[in-house]
Amino acid sequence: MVDQLSGLILARSLGAGRKLPSIREFAAVNGISKSTAVEAYDRLVAQGLLTSRPKAGFYVATLRGPVELRSAIDLSAQRAIDPIWMLRNSLQLDPAMLKPGCGWLPAPLLHSEGIARGLRAVSRAGAQALSGYGEPLGFEPLRRHLQRLLALRGIDAGAGQIMLTDSGSQAIDLALRLLLRPGDTVLVDDPCYFNFQAVLAVHGAKVVSVPLLANGPDMAAFAAAAALHRPRLYLTNGSLHNPTGVTVAPAVAHQLLSLAEQFDFAIVEDDTFADFEERPSTRLAALDQLQRVIHIGSFSKTLSGAARCGYLSCCQEWLERLVELKLATSFGNNEACARLIHQLLVDGSYRKHMDAVRAHLRGASVQARRRIKDCGLTLWHEAEEGLFLWAKASGGTDCAGIARDALEQGILLAPGDVFSPARTAGNYLRFNVAQSSDPRIFDFLRTALQLSAFPVASVRPNALSAS
Repeated sequence: MVDQLSGLILARSLGAGRKLPSIREFAAVNGISKSTAVEAYDRLVAQGLLTSRPKAGFYVATLRGPVELRSAIDLSAQRAIDPIWMLRNSLQLDPAMLKPGCGWLPAPLLHSEGIARGLRAVSRAGAQALSGYGEPLGFEPLRRHLQRLLALRGIDAGAGQIMLTDSGSQAIDLALRLLLRPGDTVLVDDPCYFNFQAVLAVHGAKVVSVPLLANGPDMAAFAAAAALHRPRLYLTNGSLHNPTGVTVAPAVAHQLLSLAEQFDFAIVEDDTFADFEERPSTRLAALDQLQRVIHIGSFSKTLSGAARCGYLSCCQEWLERLVELKLATSFGNNEACARLIHQLLVDGSYRKHMDAVRAHLRGASVQARRRIKDCGLTLWHEAEEGLFLWAKASGGTDCAGIARDALEQGILLAPGDVFSPARTAGNYLRFNVAQSSDPRIFDFLRTALQLSAFPVASVRPNALSAS
């Protein structure tokens, strides 16, 4: 009934102001109960398609302007391929499309059943769990659990040094609000997570990139950049680097902290992919014990992008100011999501879920690495853990152009220059091993790479006249 009537109203077959049959008449004509008729009318009122006039009945609402059925955001394949192109297309394309270039697990690998059980448990916790703003630092039982998890990574943080956020992205934004002023210099890896570039642009930062090697940033280049630009901070992934999959070696981590002390800059360590690790690696926050490092985590990549919950940990002085920033910009916390995450952590289902995810990724990585090599690409680093592989095409290959063509074929690729502030990764692609199982991806790439290796030669006008 709702679909039928809303279709007529949106098509203007029922004009604005027209009175609809009474509840009794509508039920009798359509052979439904009066309670069903009431429910149908109430839903249409809630959707803004009908208005209810006491003691007068139901009337078709006046719709202002044309009915917009398509997204107002330009998703054209012809717009510039940059971090925003990547974000928009990752989030708004048809779910049926192939997405080897996106940055999260496919739906079948997410913990949907556990989340449903957890939501039921949270719903039984009382009104405060579903309606309260929560305390400024966030749900205390979750913070105490995170305290124990961080201790397993070598980070000695009290529950009072941990603040919950609505996502890892919000945690990064708050850290940048605290530490940066427009025009400040920030060092990032090259390549780096593309949204680092987007959020730094929002804050008006000057971005200086440092080449990344298989064991972490190129320390000679890093030291030179620090001496020349005197950065305010260094923003990086803590482990299983996005997009390359590398992990910083302990010796490099020590050198980074030494340079941070020498040149007096902070480090924001985004550890979003920590739970994809088979074995814990070195954390900058563990070596530094939160003196200069703000350590950030999230459950969006492991559990659900819809159940938004992140956290950050840092020194007490910074945390007090970060709490003020959070309250000023978002007032409270997503208490329901925090309670949901806590429920999944303490009932053991999250641990079992991640065991299964890591086992799946091991097999998916082997398969993806083989297919990447078979289609003509070269792996930059043989990452055996985590989501990402960074692959190189032959010199001169335009991977951005290949990504445009792929989008028209229903395949979302992640071209390298999206991740490179210096735009030096034009012949690279990032692959998500969990999203790269469909052979159509590599059939397309094999053909596209072969065509790019043999471009059509241009014909000079004098050559035509001579012939």
